[in-house]
Amino acid sequence: MELIPAIDIIEGKCVRLSKGDFTKKVVYSDDPVDVAKRFEDIGLRRLHIVDLDGAAGESLKNLRTLENICVHTSLFIDFGGGIRTTGDVKAVFNAGAPMISVGSVIVKNPALFKEWLGEFGAEKFFPGADVFNNQVKIHGWKENTGIDIFQFIRELVGLNIDKIFCTDISKDGMLQGPSTELYREILKEFPLLHLNASGGISCYNDLLALKQAGCSGAIMGKAFYEGKITVQDIHDFLKVA
Repeated sequence: MELIPAIDIIEGKCVRLSKGDFTKKVVYSDDPVDVAKRFEDIGLRRLHIVDLDGAAGESLKNLRTLENICVHTSLFIDFGGGIRTTGDVKAVFNAGAPMISVGSVIVKNPALFKEWLGEFGAEKFFPGADVFNNQVKIHGWKENTGIDIFQFIRELVGLNIDKIFCTDISKDGMLQGPSTELYREILKEFPLLHLNASGGISCYNDLLALKQAGCSGAIMGKAFYEGKITVQDIHDFLKVA
């Protein structure tokens, strides 16, 4: 199972939220580049970056930060938040990210998303399903869609997409454990899916539980920033992953 550290960005700073609540923001670093370099130095090879300003607003806001991270590290980055147009997609790729994470556009403009798949290739996209009570939410987790997570995934699989991440909003940033049972249910329904878990990871044992549940990856943020998962934990997990 791949361990994917996360950097969430607001106003160019590395932050974390609790349950997607922008009023419960904790700033962990004024320099996301230094944070990314630390992840690389530990031995990690992936990075999940979310432009929270873009996700909550109308456009990309933190492309410069993405560019700086791409210049100063060799991490394989997926970047999302505020990507709504083909111009946005090209801008992110031009900034150096090899993959884009998307969510809202899949629901709001599925025809455009299909165009992107045709133009850039399905392997360039990392769709995300942000869920609360098994219902998908979009636009920085603020808007309800009324779409069930299983329906959402079924439609993606129909587009020949086999890799997604799923965030349980109720767990995110709470350090109370991930939604392992939900992920088991998803993988039972879609056994060929490469499912990446996100939200709630609080300790080394949570990583082992997600691996045992069949997840292909785990997106980790606050647990590392708060010292709940240590550098030694990461080294130990990489040996068994």
